Amino acid sequence: MNGLRLENLSFLGRGPYTFAVEPGQVLGLHGASGAGKSLLLRAIADLEPHEGHLCLGQTACNEISGPHWRRQVAYLPAESFWWHERVGQHFKVPPAASWLQQLGFTSEVMDWEINRLSTGEKQRLAIFRLLQNRPKALLLDEPTASLDQGSISRVENFILDYLKENSAPAIWVSHDPVQLKRVASRRFEILVGGEMRELA
Repeated sequence: MNGLRLENLSFLGRGPYTFAVEPGQVLGLHGASGAGKSLLLRAIADLEPHEGHLCLGQTACNEISGPHWRRQVAYLPAESFWWHERVGQHFKVPPAASWLQQLGFTSEVMDWEINRLSTGEKQRLAIFRLLQNRPKALLLDEPTASLDQGSISRVENFILDYLKENSAPAIWVSHDPVQLKRVASRRFEILVGGEMRELA
């Protein structure tokens, strides 16, 4: 089973952080702007220089390349970036029709031009792109911030189903503490200055 473990993780003058996220578990994270939530996810994704230890199951971050680590520990940034003209060009294999339907799309979306997408459509499609390599852990930075309530529920259920089916741990950053009560089994707050405390 692939739990995600941090031991004395320090980066950019923050930390050290030590905690574990068990397989299938969601650790919810919130805090004020500038407290370092996104930086923590980026450090775990090996996108920021860091000290300490990161492990997914028996695999240590420093034992494999950064790209290989990120295929297993997948990071969803708060704002998605798109570099090809059409949606389908960003996928090795198009998402299954059942996946697309769960988030309100049909297979025709693969032919859409990126410049016609709304912010919310980009956000939902970025989740499919994140999951195309079947990662073993997820780092989610405000995955529903640009969505209406109906779409938020769809995305929450979709992600939670993926985590359950794949026994994958996740860290879910959200500005909405009510959302974190719905999706997370453990919740932490990062305070300005970087201190991290678990919430009841």
